[in-house]
Amino acid sequence: MNPVQFTAETSSNGLRERDFTVGEIPGVLWSPASGSDRAPLVLLGHGGGMHKKAPAMTGRAQLLVTGCGFHVAAIDAPGHGSRPRTAHDEREIAAMQQAMAAGEPVGPIVVRYNAHLAERAVPEWRATLDALQELPEIGADGRVGYFGLNMGTAIGVPLTAVEPRIAAAAFGLHWPDALAEYARRITVPVEYALQWDDEHIPRESGLALFDAFASKEKTLHANAGAHKELPRFEADSAVRFFARHLGRAVTSAA
Repeated sequence: MNPVQFTAETSSNGLRERDFTVGEIPGVLWSPASGSDRAPLVLLGHGGGMHKKAPAMTGRAQLLVTGCGFHVAAIDAPGHGSRPRTAHDEREIAAMQQAMAAGEPVGPIVVRYNAHLAERAVPEWRATLDALQELPEIGADGRVGYFGLNMGTAIGVPLTAVEPRIAAAAFGLHWPDALAEYARRITVPVEYALQWDDEHIPRESGLALFDAFASKEKTLHANAGAHKELPRFEADSAVRFFARHLGRAVTSAA
């Protein structure tokens, strides 16, 4: 197993940020700046075209760390952030750009490409979790959650389906095509976000994916608005969701 190798560290606004690598996988671990006490870990998956330190990612990490004292980890998905693209990545990105320029649906391309990325990313996430649990502030017996929207859901659903260490997951904003079979294997608590007027993902598609989860406790958050108009307060809701299911109190207003 490749260990965590920390490469940089900064602290501000109550947040300690440590860049790391696990083998060739680049990641970041956010923790409370006050210390490295034992606490649950939330894995944070980024969206398509984004990276581990995109503003949405750092914002969610801030809420989770300062709101509940969690440790939060993110890695760059294959072909994203500081990671090189393969020829396959380049072809799929070009196909998406061409479809958007022509006003054609991009959903089938996104679903296909994200499924390919998930095949590559799920083993990387599991290796990263193995390495992070070797850290004393996380530990092998610590509780783990997963939070990811869009491509973060495309990777997180198959990851959660095969990873028994994940005890709760927050997903949203994806098609069911490549994910429904995985969702039927998920029984941990799930919070799912859906945009009622999503111009890319038909309402019935989002509902179908939510319906597929086998979890006895699952909650659907449907908000009016287009695909990119998910209200920011849904991130606050995710903090409370993880606090309930990972055994932490919300210590400050999110």
